[in-house]
Amino acid sequence: VRKDIFTQFDFDTTVRLQNNISRRLDTIFSAFSDIGKFEIMFAVLVVIFAVARKIIAGFAAILLFAGFHLFELFGKFYVQHAPPPQFMLRTETVFDFPQFHIRADNSYPSGHAGRTMFLSTILLVLIWQARGLNNPLKLFLSICIIGFDIVMLVSRVYLGEHWTTDVIGGSVLGMALGLFSGIFVMRRSKVKRK
Repeated sequence: VRKDIFTQFDFDTTVRLQNNISRRLDTIFSAFSDIGKFEIMFAVLVVIFAVARKIIAGFAAILLFAGFHLFELFGKFYVQHAPPPQFMLRTETVFDFPQFHIRADNSYPSGHAGRTMFLSTILLVLIWQARGLNNPLKLFLSICIIGFDIVMLVSRVYLGEHWTTDVIGGSVLGMALGLFSGIFVMRRSKVKRK
């Protein structure tokens, strides 16, 4: 990203998405911008672990969630990668939440993509670890989560909030930390089974 190797790829991908997706979906995709905000995702993370009754694993996940944001801030302050130009921005204000917002001159990595993949990875681990769910239900829930992820990730690029490489970087970082948290969840589950 720093060396601008993918600049043309980023621009072309954004243009293709904006040319091929109807503007009528701007509001729906913009709602995903609100869903992916820190406050909403943090609340969902807390609820997930409260419902799953995995307090220690939840605490570890919250620490990793905070760690993700440290990586995100480092990237946005030190990796020279400007966001898409203003004329590409299509985000509409759907809900006006008071929020913590840091606007940096750089856009790498995407926080929305990272938070989404972090939570989705943890959810998928919890779903496939659950003994009370049958496999068809686990598969259905997994498909729903992956579908949500696809819409969230595409919305970041389509709305002109991020370049594709920002979304890929945020996704990989979020998924890696989510897997690390998931390993802790699985380890705690194995300890309880003994």
